[in-house]
Amino acid sequence: MNKKIGVIGCGWMGLPLAESLIASGYKVNGTSTSDEKISILKEKGITPFKIALSENDIKGDIDSFLDSVSVLVINIPPKLRGKGPKESYIAKITLLHQAIKKSTVKNIIFASSTAVYGDTEGIVTEKTAPNPTTVSGIQLVQCENLLKNDNDLNTTIIRFGGLIGPNRHPVTMLSGRENLKGGDAPVNLIHLNDCIGIIKRIIECDHYNDVMNAVYPEHPTKKEYYTKQAAKRSIPAPQYDVTGKNQKIVSFCSIFLINNYIFLTPIN
Repeated sequence: MNKKIGVIGCGWMGLPLAESLIASGYKVNGTSTSDEKISILKEKGITPFKIALSENDIKGDIDSFLDSVSVLVINIPPKLRGKGPKESYIAKITLLHQAIKKSTVKNIIFASSTAVYGDTEGIVTEKTAPNPTTVSGIQLVQCENLLKNDNDLNTTIIRFGGLIGPNRHPVTMLSGRENLKGGDAPVNLIHLNDCIGIIKRIIECDHYNDVMNAVYPEHPTKKEYYTKQAAKRSIPAPQYDVTGKNQKIVSFCSIFLINNYIFLTPIN
């Protein structure tokens, strides 16, 4: 295996992705912003780089990180929620794009989100025009366009649904809440194992210059799904008002069928 994969952002998804790539015989460069995490990357056989992206600069040896990388996975979500300081995500990705342009990297996988579709109703496919309604969704679309409109790069955009997996499930935040809207709206979720599986399939098949949704192909209602998930965890179920507008079902890309991708982990 001659490919060296660069993973920018070795966090909840990026670290297990890097581990899985190592197990499959790839060489992997990985980034983190903390000294403690750098030690963890090294222990796992990942070539570590302490790199921090901000609106104004890139701290760390980004040139060495990108050196000889065949595929670059960009997995750094916008930090636009919560009480902490907000940032311009598009400014960060623009700086990264400039660094990529100075390197030999040509193949990009950009982790985006189905949030770019906003409150679009009905069946949503990759042909559905983005209609973001949040600041993060708007900036994600801008970053998608920046990368995919660069004809010198081969970029595949993956729009992931809601992420679930180890120590991460929406029901833990929804538990016990009352009068939630949209109980009859469908969920659009995907497990970490399939996030990793889909990224690896793209790398294995050299499938670039595409946009694809990544969502598990079952869509129970929020009320049905989160009630069941709360019961499994013995925590109070969220209480929903079943009426709601958003009936969006995100359809996964046909490439999964073409390349015989089989989802690994059900969302239930």
